[in-house]
Amino acid sequence: MLNARLLTAFALLGACIAALLLLPNRWWAALLLPVLAMAGWEWGALAGMRPTQRSLYVGLLLVSACVIGWIAESMSVAAVRHSRLEITVYGTSTAFWLLLALPWLTRHWQVRSRLALGAAGWMVLVPAWLAVARMQLEPGRLLAVLWIVWIADTAAYLAGRAWGRHRLAPTVSPAKTWEGVAGACAAVAVYYVVLSILVPDGRWWHGWSGAVLFAGVTLMSIVGDLFESWIKRQAGVKDSGALLPGHGGVLDRLDSVNSSMPFAALVLPYLL
Repeated sequence: MLNARLLTAFALLGACIAALLLLPNRWWAALLLPVLAMAGWEWGALAGMRPTQRSLYVGLLLVSACVIGWIAESMSVAAVRHSRLEITVYGTSTAFWLLLALPWLTRHWQVRSRLALGAAGWMVLVPAWLAVARMQLEPGRLLAVLWIVWIADTAAYLAGRAWGRHRLAPTVSPAKTWEGVAGACAAVAVYYVVLSILVPDGRWWHGWSGAVLFAGVTLMSIVGDLFESWIKRQAGVKDSGALLPGHGGVLDRLDSVNSSMPFAALVLPYLL
């Protein structure tokens, strides 16, 4: 299982980095649409939608994402500045994660309404798609931020396996531990220091503002991981799908990205 997990992770990571760095922005955004569709299909299953409903739901996600992406591109005046639409989408997403998803987790809400779960899925998926698509206008910066999520996720997994004793949220995800959280925070802190030393001219990650960005992305990624775990637990499944060997479904690989990238996209322009 671990070998399959590692091989899948390396293959996905290499393909993602190559596409992120080499593709023009419109091609990159288009490449992300099938990923959005697969994630939406899996979310529809978690929400209890029937196949026809899931197909319509995926279509709604894709159409709304394309419309929002087209409007955002037409309104944008610079690669490093967001349009008002983008700020609204990212701000609404961040508010969803902090003001709704977090209480949803801590209070263990049992939501059965397909409409409510479908709306939550839209908030989980579409703003994240927009953030990752638009941030690729500055590919190096997007890659640096994505590494925060990947490092935190990997360190949490390894630290939890090695030293995990105290469960973080036993009724949500019994395998996650406070030791894993500590490992994630420590690894991201090391990454922050190393990045500051190796690339001293990257002023957006220096000082307190950069520390807030790195800490915020790390914590938001943990919330996203736990939130999807709770949705899966409510649906009575271990994984969102079986597409990726050793990793489950597409959602299982995007849970932390979905919650952290809109936050990163929201705050990054103010750090420049």
